[in-house]
Amino acid sequence: MGTLVGHVAPGAGFLLIGLWQLYNHIRLFLLRPSSYVAPVWFPVRRARYLELALVIAGSVASILMELVVGPARHQPFDVDGTVPADHLHNFEHASVSLVLLVYAAAAIHLDRARAPRAGEVSLLVAAVAFAQQLVLFHLHSADHTGVEGQYHLLLQGVVAGTLAATVIGVAAPRSFAVSLVRSASLVFQGVWFLVMGVMLWTPALLPKGCFLSHEDGHDVARCRTDDGGAALARAKALVNLEFSWYLSGTVVLIVALYLRLCRLYREEPRYVPLVRRDGRDDDDDDGGDNDVEAGKGNTSHVLRKPLDIVRP
Repeated sequence: MGTLVGHVAPGAGFLLIGLWQLYNHIRLFLLRPSSYVAPVWFPVRRARYLELALVIAGSVASILMELVVGPARHQPFDVDGTVPADHLHNFEHASVSLVLLVYAAAAIHLDRARAPRAGEVSLLVAAVAFAQQLVLFHLHSADHTGVEGQYHLLLQGVVAGTLAATVIGVAAPRSFAVSLVRSASLVFQGVWFLVMGVMLWTPALLPKGCFLSHEDGHDVARCRTDDGGAALARAKALVNLEFSWYLSGTVVLIVALYLRLCRLYREEPRYVPLVRRDGRDDDDDDGGDNDVEAGKGNTSHVLRKPLDIVRP
């Protein structure tokens, strides 16, 4: 991070995963509203762990960019082996990527081991990842008192929302609303990262009275100080407006997606087998289908257990 690419790349990753989760949670709920249980991640046919593999790949790439590719000497340490002050933020950003990598790897191993309560454990690890992300952004070593700080302050609010929805999801796995908020917050994290990268490191898009200053090996957005702080106050107000506008746009996008999927997916009909007391299906006698549709329309009349039916 600390550059346009450093914000746009993770932003695209959060946006992609968030949209994937949002689509699948809505689809699953529409197909099976009465039996909906929110998965932590969604497998893909012929590539079961694709979602988690993308998280791992993105995290590894981010760590390499922060600690190997980005530094001028292609390593983040000083000549005496210590961490220099101008590379502290690189380690902080890499630590966020590291904990996301830990979450994805843990989710894969829990699933492969068929561990009991694997979903709940994976969700708790995800909550730890978002908690660490929130703490590191809140205690960031970089100077975030200016316009960049306002972007990060609002980002912390979004991350806090993701964390809260993730923790609540452990106790309420059947809540579609909680899953919707968690997925939507991931989408908005991606949107806000993209906005930060473009608005902070494109000189033509900086607020009036602000400019890019090259400090400690990277560019930082600064505002003029000879006007009593008016330029900075105006810039922060514009950031607040941007946040409001993009949040509204994201809500419109999510509602539109939900309405579109409502037209594409209908609740799956529920079927139950007809079973005789002797344990044989009815098709053993007449060759007919061994399933019967139960509870069309009103799901409150859906039959959930096999029926014992005896023919006279």
